[in-house]
Formats: sequence, structure tokens, C-alpha cells
Amino acid sequence: MRLAASLILASCLAPVAAQAQNYELEPTYGDIKLTAGFENDPYAVPVVSGGEIDAASLGGECGGFIAEAPDMRVQYEAGEFPLLFGVYSEGDTTLVVNGPDGLWYCDDDSWGDGDPLVSFPSPQSGQYDIWVGSYERGTNLEATLGITEIDPMAGE
Repeated sequence: MRLAASLILASCLAPVAAQAQNYELEPTYGDIKLTAGFENDPYAVPVVSGGEIDAASLGGECGGFIAEAPDMRVQYEAGEFPLLFGVYSEGDTTLVVNGPDGLWYCDDDSWGDGDPLVSFPSPQSGQYDIWVGSYERGTNLEATLGITEIDPMAGE
């Protein structure tokens, strides 16, 4: 089980080089500065998924429909912990993260239930811009974006 989970997480980390979404726009649901070991872990942000832009245009594992502006921006000071972004919703959401390295990291169904997860086992310090997408065009879902340093696979 742990090997399968590791393979799933590794596939989430397949970086994609692309120039598409506008990470220079103000994020819809705000921005936050977090330092490794941050309190209130997981940090949760209510969002509404979706947009008109097909994330598949980013290539790789990217999918779903996202907005032009990021939903959330995280300025992160790395330490000894992993950094994970997950979305929880009653519907099928996707997740797109532009990392400090300028690469795109995407996921659709890490857990097989419509909930995406993008994991950085050894995160870099810097800016992470996050888009929460909907798998189907024209669908907007109430969702929660979770930011955590607690690896759900660590105990398996």
C-alpha cells in the first residue's frame, strides 16, 4: 500500500514547463505567509472551484477548468517538513500549483475520489500560486483548499 501511495505522490510531482495562467494577478481568495512548522496545520481556505481556462493547455497531468487568476498565493519559508496542497469537495475538483521554480504541478484524483493532492516532499522557499479547478467545464463547486506539512502517507 505504501509503495502504491508513493507512486501516486510521485506522479503528482511531474513538473510541467509552461507559460499559461497569470500568476501575477491578485489571488481570488487571498495570500498568506507560512513558515515551516506553522501553527493551525492544516491551514484551510474555503474556495469555489472552476473557471473557463482548460488546464490541459499546461500539459503533463494538468486537467480541469481553472480561472485566469490564482485562487490562493502562499509565500512559504521551507524547513524540514514536506508541503502538501489538497482540495476537499463533494464534486470532482482538480489542482494546479505554480511552484517557486516556475514549474506547474497538477493533480486530479490522487485519492481516487475526486480529491486532488500536490505534494512537495522537499519544498523550496518561495511563492506557490494555487488554482482549484473543476473537472467539468461550467461547474463551480464549493471546496476547501488545505495546506499542510503533515504527510498522510507517513504512517502507512
